[in-house]
Amino acid sequence: MTALYTEYYGMLLGFVLRYVRDRHRAEDLVQETLLRAWRHIDHLDTDPARVRSYLLTIARNVVTNAWRAEQRRPKLVSDEPAVDAASAPDSVDRLVEGWLVAEALGRLSAEHRAVVRAVYYEGRSVAEAARQLSVPEGTVKSRAYYAVRALRTAFEEMGVLR
Repeated sequence: MTALYTEYYGMLLGFVLRYVRDRHRAEDLVQETLLRAWRHIDHLDTDPARVRSYLLTIARNVVTNAWRAEQRRPKLVSDEPAVDAASAPDSVDRLVEGWLVAEALGRLSAEHRAVVRAVYYEGRSVAEAARQLSVPEGTVKSRAYYAVRALRTAFEEMGVLR
């Protein structure tokens, strides 16, 4: 195998470079060619002309397979006007979710709604929410617990949760 590599690597690289412009890619394909030849080394003839022909046939198949694989892959778009012209994701789902949440919050009592707003939307700690709402921390915790349960029930009634 070392003798094959030493003797035929340059010739195979030149052959593959006719079809593949990227040198690194071409080197990978030559390595794949030699690997395939090594897997079937027992079929290799001792005549140098036949060895050369055999390796070139393998190289041609490797290049063809690589080209076919490349054609199956989607192409990256680098055209800025085309990227800018692509439609933006639809925000209808976010709007519907917002309406559902607003409807569910509307079904809560004012006390529960205030706790949910302070803790979950404004990101306040229990202590901060208690100071803001002028209630004990335990009350904030229990209102948050029951508010979340009431929201779950409201979402189930609206058919959002099962």
